[in-house]
Amino acid sequence: MSQYKSDFISKLVERQYLHQCTDIEALDAKAAGGPVTAYIGFDCTAPSLHVGSLVPIMLLRLFQQTGHKPIVLMGGGTTKVGDPSGKDDQRKLLDDAAIAANMAGIKSVFKKFLTFGDGPTDAVMVNNADWLENLNYVSFLRDYGRHFTINRMLSFDSVKLRLDREQPLTFLEFNYMILQAYDFLELANRHSVSLQMGGSDQWGNIINGVELGRRVAEKQLYGLTTPLLTTASGAKMGKTVDGAIWLNEDAFSAYDYWQYWRNCEDADVGRFLRLFTEMPIEEIERLEKLEGAEINDAKKTLADEATQLCRGDKAAELARSTAETTFEQGGMGEDLPSIDIARAELDAGIGVLAAFTMAGLSISNGEARRLIRGGGAKVNDQAVSDEKATISSEQINSDGVIKLSAGKKRHALIKPV
Repeated sequence: MSQYKSDFISKLVERQYLHQCTDIEALDAKAAGGPVTAYIGFDCTAPSLHVGSLVPIMLLRLFQQTGHKPIVLMGGGTTKVGDPSGKDDQRKLLDDAAIAANMAGIKSVFKKFLTFGDGPTDAVMVNNADWLENLNYVSFLRDYGRHFTINRMLSFDSVKLRLDREQPLTFLEFNYMILQAYDFLELANRHSVSLQMGGSDQWGNIINGVELGRRVAEKQLYGLTTPLLTTASGAKMGKTVDGAIWLNEDAFSAYDYWQYWRNCEDADVGRFLRLFTEMPIEEIERLEKLEGAEINDAKKTLADEATQLCRGDKAAELARSTAETTFEQGGMGEDLPSIDIARAELDAGIGVLAAFTMAGLSISNGEARRLIRGGGAKVNDQAVSDEKATISSEQINSDGVIKLSAGKKRHALIKPV
């Protein structure tokens, strides 16, 4: 039996989301007493979020499912400043058009995880540009700057780590933590928000907001963070050697998304099932105990469940079917990544290096060359040994495509058009 009174905190701990909390007992009591309103902020630095943002998204979903109101804060204003947390150099500054385009792309994924509306526990999406862009600089400094000491600000990891590595930190970035603290105060006033959640790298910024609310408005605010996730081997979540694992379908196919989870390390299965699926804990505990070849069944379950949440049931089913056809039956599933190439171009012949690069199986001709030399390149399941070989329409198989493979797990199709 859980030691906590509220469903939210009990499940938060049970599913291993909790890292730090400003006052866990008080927050637990508040959550047990009725709906709480909380937010997480997302800056608009790319047109899609990646898997590294999935923990906070799942946290908002859990928060809503346990009877509370989540607010998704779009950083239309703070993106113009750039969060220095975890960065060795300044983020690229984006113009208004780029930020707006990124925000439009990011918004779509939240509709798959949260229920939006006007009800007491329905999610709401807001943009901090609505209040940050119209601030009077002198008035803001006078009213709020006096509550922040340079001594304290220099102690936070987002600043200290950058300076310890002797990397420059601009005055623009230094202001980020003040603006994030102000966001918390504004949301408390506008939407009765009492809790800010985020990754553990945001702890200092969250604490600033809690203290600003107390000093300026005598509000009791709370902060809660999740662990920063890495894989069992220490790799950062959300990125691989081949690039980011984007959440949007147009940036990363459902098949590749399913494969990402299917190919996780054995030691990560239990933790990922807790964080990225809604399976019962009892079933997760059973699956994580599997060993040898049986652990692959648990990985397939993880891939199914995670893909269903982000891409839908049909996409998950098709991705699994494609993977099983490709890997277990030696065929070609219909959901494999593909590129269209004009038949006339295929008739003339395309260099094998260029073909692998065009298909996304290598990032450059040089990498494709190394793949061939290492014996990992195949065309229609036949190894390629000649770097100067060409791919032509003569290699179109009975399914009307040409299958390219990089190693055992990465495949793509060339479709003549």
